[in-house]
Amino acid sequence: MNKKVDRNYLEIKSLNELVESKKPSNNLILELIDPPNFQLNKFFYKEVGKKHQWVDRLVWNDKQWIEYTSNENAKTYVLKENKDLVGYFELIFHKEKNEIEIAYLGLLEEYHNKKLGSYLLCNAIKKSFSEKPKRVWVHTCSLDHKNALSNYISRGMKIFKKETISI
Repeated sequence: MNKKVDRNYLEIKSLNELVESKKPSNNLILELIDPPNFQLNKFFYKEVGKKHQWVDRLVWNDKQWIEYTSNENAKTYVLKENKDLVGYFELIFHKEKNEIEIAYLGLLEEYHNKKLGSYLLCNAIKKSFSEKPKRVWVHTCSLDHKNALSNYISRGMKIFKKETISI
């Protein structure tokens, strides 16, 4: 059975275009995972992605996860409230194009609808621009959280490509 999925690619070309969102709680801490911890990436990928059909990496073995997370062009940040895991994002630096892709970004389900997604995205964009790329981009689709696309647009990202695919 084929299902139609709408995919949007968005970009932001300057930190000046970012529409900031307030920090929803003083108990939030954003941490770069250094050294890399593939188990943490694997956990978030499965937990955040289970309702959004994130399936590509489910077949990865530990060696593939380790190779991905230890790549010098990949960085993972984790958002915590006090010591509890809240969400994460993965950034990939495409050196040949001098751009950063927000590869994955999401919150654990119990932290949805608390204004944390906009705060997490703001931080992903800010961390990306600290590397001085020409642009930061992401793609989202109709399988993602219902607020994903509006969150990206509200933060100042602009759609540069749309497509409909069958899965």
